[in-house]
Amino acid sequence: MFAHTVSLKAHASIALVALCVGMSGCATTPDTKALIARHDGQRANFENALGPVSARANASIMARLKNQSGDSDILERQIALEEAVSDSPLLLGNKVLLLQDGPATYKAMFDAIRTAKDHINVEFYIIEDDAVGQQFADLLLERQANGVQVNLIYDSVGCILTEDAYFERLQAGGVNVLEFNPINPLLSKKEWELNSRDHRKILVVDGRVAFIGGINISDTYSAGSNSSGSSSFPLSGASKNRSADQDEDPMALGPWRDTDVQLEGPVVAELQKLFMDTWQKQNGKPVAPKEYFPTLAPVGNEIIRSIGSTPDDPFSQMYLTLISAIGNAENKIWLTNAYFVPDDQFLQAILDAAKRGVDVRIILPSHTDSSLTFHAGRAHYDDLLEAGVKIYEMEEAVLHSKTAVIDGVWSTVGSTNLDWRSFVDNDEVNAVILGREFGQQMEATYMQDIEHSNAIDLATWKQRPASTKLKETFSSMLERLL
Repeated sequence: MFAHTVSLKAHASIALVALCVGMSGCATTPDTKALIARHDGQRANFENALGPVSARANASIMARLKNQSGDSDILERQIALEEAVSDSPLLLGNKVLLLQDGPATYKAMFDAIRTAKDHINVEFYIIEDDAVGQQFADLLLERQANGVQVNLIYDSVGCILTEDAYFERLQAGGVNVLEFNPINPLLSKKEWELNSRDHRKILVVDGRVAFIGGINISDTYSAGSNSSGSSSFPLSGASKNRSADQDEDPMALGPWRDTDVQLEGPVVAELQKLFMDTWQKQNGKPVAPKEYFPTLAPVGNEIIRSIGSTPDDPFSQMYLTLISAIGNAENKIWLTNAYFVPDDQFLQAILDAAKRGVDVRIILPSHTDSSLTFHAGRAHYDDLLEAGVKIYEMEEAVLHSKTAVIDGVWSTVGSTNLDWRSFVDNDEVNAVILGREFGQQMEATYMQDIEHSNAIDLATWKQRPASTKLKETFSSMLERLL
């Protein structure tokens, strides 16, 4: 009975994807050259917990960052551009912890939830009713029962395979639950926009600690990849009985490699604002009065900006930020991404960087849960390899990370894939972290991932079977819809 139910839902999911594709509309990516040129020459400004810093402090910080990155003014232009297109300031005094894979991330998240005293705000694309999902729900209900207000946003499409009973149980326990853009138009509280999805993964605890990245709430992430060296997340026995059909069970693909960050300091308030803004736009029930924005003193030395993109904006802030960072790079561009289907502008930015001598490397999956996206991305390998881009495919895990480290000083971790859907249709969130120390952590992690990946050789790649090339050609025709 269980397998039959999953099978029916899987077919419903396929039908929904087809409907979403048909409703994609004509939204497109912006003219990045015009936008970047418009903001060129502006000055970068930093803020701490008390607001903007002095001109002298601003100049001192910028000089230190330039010294770390080895350039003169490119980094300042990049920071200024981010500031111009984003409402989120570049904040000093933060602490960041790099988390690799599900076991480490779930432990850190669940530990933070257990210590919550005031409120917990949750926003995830996928929350599954499995062992991890049940532990997550149990923790939230326990804190809710002890006077901690829990507010939860889940995406209607992302949770299509999660039974309504899961969220009804949370609501019965006092959790304030909001479904993002319901599939059923009769349940929609705003204009019905089925193709607009909330792909963010945000957890904010007491307004003081936050988590963002690529991981959803699912058993899929319970096993650590070889890259991270982590083992597995302890599962309760209730939900281990999963289908062995690889098409229906992502766990059949093997362990998943993902990346998140735990953040503390002034930047947490910016992520809280993103959550509250989504809640308001989706016309959620009023949240209980709690201390959602406590005073946040400096807790570390990291410089961070949160960037939230949404289709409601004139253009994707993260898309423009990434293209600008790639265009400004002088030495290294190291990208890792789960779903690589770039538009022409993004692809050209990567090609131009490689042609001017920048060390461009991209780690991509060798196997995935999205065959069309996988082959559409591979359709670009010839051009990339011929331009000198180094491409690696992760062999021992399903790659789901969305990260970049540029010139060893500009890093980003978040939910944004390098595809049309993330850049045009989804709500996404990333953290941009400036500084050599975190950049070195990112580069060390990158090299670990390369050790578990296969380098793609151009000569060998050109000898791939005609059937593979046909799949790439067909998939590339659907790029805008993936």
